[in-house]
Amino acid sequence: MIVGTFHLDNPGRDVFNVQVDDVLTDRRQSELAGIAKSLARFAPTVVMVEWPEALTDERYASFRAGTLPPSRNEVVQLGFRLAALRELERVHGIDVEGDFPFEPVKVYANSHGMAPRLDAALAGAGKEVQALSERVRTGSLGSVLRYMNTPSRALENHGFYVDMLRYGEGGTQPGARLAGAWYARNLTICARLLQSLPAGGRAVVFFGEGHAYLLRQCVIEAPDVDLVEANDYLPK
Repeated sequence: MIVGTFHLDNPGRDVFNVQVDDVLTDRRQSELAGIAKSLARFAPTVVMVEWPEALTDERYASFRAGTLPPSRNEVVQLGFRLAALRELERVHGIDVEGDFPFEPVKVYANSHGMAPRLDAALAGAGKEVQALSERVRTGSLGSVLRYMNTPSRALENHGFYVDMLRYGEGGTQPGARLAGAWYARNLTICARLLQSLPAGGRAVVFFGEGHAYLLRQCVIEAPDVDLVEANDYLPK
């Protein structure tokens, strides 16, 4: 099960960031508990998250010991919470660093009359993040995750990276380099996913929604692995 998420702690790491109120309030904590309880019905034997392995091992051990300081991060609020509910001894951190060579795409767009197209794509992404922020403001976190985890939305988000292939010609292919770097990172993440999934295991994988399409594709194509839809379990 791939669960596409957004940052709950407003870290500002992305170009556009969903605005989230304090998830440590009683209301949001109740919603997060409900999400974990709903996902626990899947009976996962493995939980995987968007953190490096060593950091995840260290902080989950502290979480279980009750010594981890309060955290608004989605890894803690969703991944650790679900793993603890299932009494799992470990959470698998499967994230890896990757290149994102966007500047050459901008340079190419500016020098080949494609800047308006690129600007429109970025503006569209910004508007979608604003709309998602409004969904968070007016709805429950469970309902927002259900909206985010429809297969059609994963495909729509992924379209940005495929559209990058338009930026280039002949031996100059900055868009293909950008898309290739994104694919390479996600393939490495999926490699770690598959390597951490024992035969007969049932995994819930929490990752930023931008990764969802490629991780879903990898799981679908992997022999002897079945994709389970998150929306079959997420609360309404």
